[in-house]
Amino acid sequence: MKKTDWWKNAVVYQIYPRSFKDSNGDGFGDLRGVIEKLDYLRELGIDVIWLSPVFDSPQDDNGYDISDYRKIYAGFGSNEDMEELIQKAHDREIKIVLDLVVNHTSNEHAWFVESQKSRDGQYSDYYIWKDPKPDGSEPNNWGSCFCGSAWEFCEERGQYYLHFYSKKQPDLNWENPKVRQEIYDLMKFWMEKGADGWRMDVIASISKNQNFPDYLEREGQKYYTGKYHSNGPRLHEFLHEMNQEVLSKYDCMTVGEAPGSTPETARLFTDPKREELNMIFTFEHMNIDRVPGSVNRKWALKPFDLRELKKVMSSWQNQLYNKGWNALYFENHDQPRVISRWGNDQEYREACAKAFATVLHGMQGTPYIYQGEEIGMTNVAFDLEEYEDIEVRNAYQELVVKNKTISEEDFLKAVWNKSRDNGRTPMQWDDSENAGFTTGKPWFKVSERYPEINVEKALEDRNSIFYYYKKLIGLRHTESLLTDGDYQLIMEEDAQIFAYLRTTDQESWLVAANLSEQHRSTEELRKFAGNVKEIKICNYERSSLEEDMRPYEAFMMRIR
Repeated sequence: MKKTDWWKNAVVYQIYPRSFKDSNGDGFGDLRGVIEKLDYLRELGIDVIWLSPVFDSPQDDNGYDISDYRKIYAGFGSNEDMEELIQKAHDREIKIVLDLVVNHTSNEHAWFVESQKSRDGQYSDYYIWKDPKPDGSEPNNWGSCFCGSAWEFCEERGQYYLHFYSKKQPDLNWENPKVRQEIYDLMKFWMEKGADGWRMDVIASISKNQNFPDYLEREGQKYYTGKYHSNGPRLHEFLHEMNQEVLSKYDCMTVGEAPGSTPETARLFTDPKREELNMIFTFEHMNIDRVPGSVNRKWALKPFDLRELKKVMSSWQNQLYNKGWNALYFENHDQPRVISRWGNDQEYREACAKAFATVLHGMQGTPYIYQGEEIGMTNVAFDLEEYEDIEVRNAYQELVVKNKTISEEDFLKAVWNKSRDNGRTPMQWDDSENAGFTTGKPWFKVSERYPEINVEKALEDRNSIFYYYKKLIGLRHTESLLTDGDYQLIMEEDAQIFAYLRTTDQESWLVAANLSEQHRSTEELRKFAGNVKEIKICNYERSSLEEDMRPYEAFMMRIR
């Protein structure tokens, strides 16, 4: 393996700083809290910390609206705290990956403050501005991902500006080479301070269709999101330029968030010969419980179908093999807890968490663990007014109050299942007040299950989810098959068992998980029974393939 491919057998741990650990009692997680817990992460065995945005921000979208890329947000600490975190992480052989949010800025960024003043100033075309239609309406029918129009009128300039997210998050104009150079310079600023790479927020959206065409209209909809919002005509040109200007000069890791991507387009991002990114996050597997084409978007739920999950994840495994690289995840700051969403977070919580982890960590790619996933944290069921997320609040106003396309009861059920806030509740460190997250009032409500589910308890139990994750991470570090082996799905149409083979010239492993609450026969797996050489990891006691698989049982076995 080349030195620059260190990320291929690394495991990444994502920290959402405001919810991780508060060091000063203000109820808001901070960088000194992360420093405080570095030894915990070292014990887990992870190689990389990905920090969600920590730069200066008005916090309209929890830091994904940046007003100064070279300054740490005061609520998180100082630039000196960031430099100390990088150094102390490096002392423990942990790398730091930062969040690059450059599809848009905050409307309080100095660039936008100047841009809105004039059509011919130094910053006038740092953003995407369009004249109103003759009737004064928006330039086209593009919608925001947070509901409503993607256009906001600016009285001062007499034009609309584009925002795919909040109206306080105007989209940058990547067609302007000065904008691109500003971005490359800020990346170098942090990499010179020791940052080891970047997770790139909605990077597939930086190139827009410059014709700004309307979407075809459908009954019941006014604004639309889709193909014109991402994977634009100059996307790969921009990424290659970024690689040449910045990334190629550092031994770093890159992962791009790429909504709307398929395995085919993923190869364009990740084929090493193209010199763009190391890997991208797919959303395909995260959308299998969405009703396609629904006006209620992510809030229209359909039942979990394991066969669909297997189909999507297997397609990515096979189509990127020897052509690119996968980023493996079930949870992050934009997703709910997987065991609550697709599993059983009550009587089978621990087995369920281990089973989903086994499926994911057995695949080829770089695994991502989201804070609390390693102890089996669960979704919450708060009252609607207790949710903090701008996405929930906007969707409620548009879908429930204004358009009445979904009842309040059904919307709340969807929020309990899929809201981003499910992953943003404070980290549960122990059973003391506020789960040990803060000595003050937490910025967001703590899960009521923290006395039962917390780090302190997990560390005391050698059979806990934590130690299972630690063993999985150890396998990623020591077993080359997990990095290099090919992938073959078996039992493709089984609705409860996810099973596949990983194979090299030297050996073959069987990875299997019963993702159901029923006992399941292993009859279809018994053809491998005579070849079982070693059980690498399992979440129940098992010595062979002869017994049935118990609810949420999972294992990896070397069979040749």
